[in-house]
Amino acid sequence: MKLSQMALLSFATLTFNAQADLLDDIQEKGVITVGTTGDYKPFSYYDGSNYFGYDIDVAKHLGEQLGVKVQFVQTTWKDLVPNLQAGKYDIAMGGITRRISRQLAAEQSQGYMTFGKLFLVENGKEEQFDTLAEVNLPSVKVGVNIGGTNEKFAEKFLNNATLVKYENNLDVPKAVANGDVDVMVTETPEALYYQTINKKLQAVREENPFTKSQFGYLMPVGEQRLLNTVNFIMDEMKLKGVDIELMKNNSLK
Repeated sequence: MKLSQMALLSFATLTFNAQADLLDDIQEKGVITVGTTGDYKPFSYYDGSNYFGYDIDVAKHLGEQLGVKVQFVQTTWKDLVPNLQAGKYDIAMGGITRRISRQLAAEQSQGYMTFGKLFLVENGKEEQFDTLAEVNLPSVKVGVNIGGTNEKFAEKFLNNATLVKYENNLDVPKAVANGDVDVMVTETPEALYYQTINKKLQAVREENPFTKSQFGYLMPVGEQRLLNTVNFIMDEMKLKGVDIELMKNNSLK
């Protein structure tokens, strides 16, 4: 083998070995950082001191399985993917809808929990706002959180309605209850959660939502070992019923 070929092979080997492996880094530093919005009950909620929710508990379970601590990093829906790409956290969790746009920008875990887009309204007004046509009017105020799939849905299907956009998703159901907006674009689990804890609110079309999707977790592009490991842990959770227990625990909060 010529000297130039040997040098090229050595360089390629060194380059391959030097490639970062996020899972190795996580285990080496003993911490996994989890980006989450903290404004989407019952999956991720930040009360100013601590994080709660189903995906928060899944993150803690993930940390236990990896033998590392969990550090939560607050983000927003519009910055969810950019902050992941910037390395501000290792994984994004918290009621994140699986979308092709996110697949092109990150690695997405397998899906969990099938749900759909629907409306949350003031109790007693479900028949008034149970179709897109009834809501897609200038006289109807529709509340959405900025940067998420709810905003994209509203801009596509409710472009004639008056869209009222909120930075914090937690403020939207409050706006419905206070009469500041007529309708909140949301998803099945969130709508049913608020319907349960607040008798002023009513989920619309929970049995027949406008869309069907699944939630998933996001990891940086190319981190196949971390993606495989997260998917493996999710499979084990299903097999052992851990996911059901965590959801039961959070549905009671």
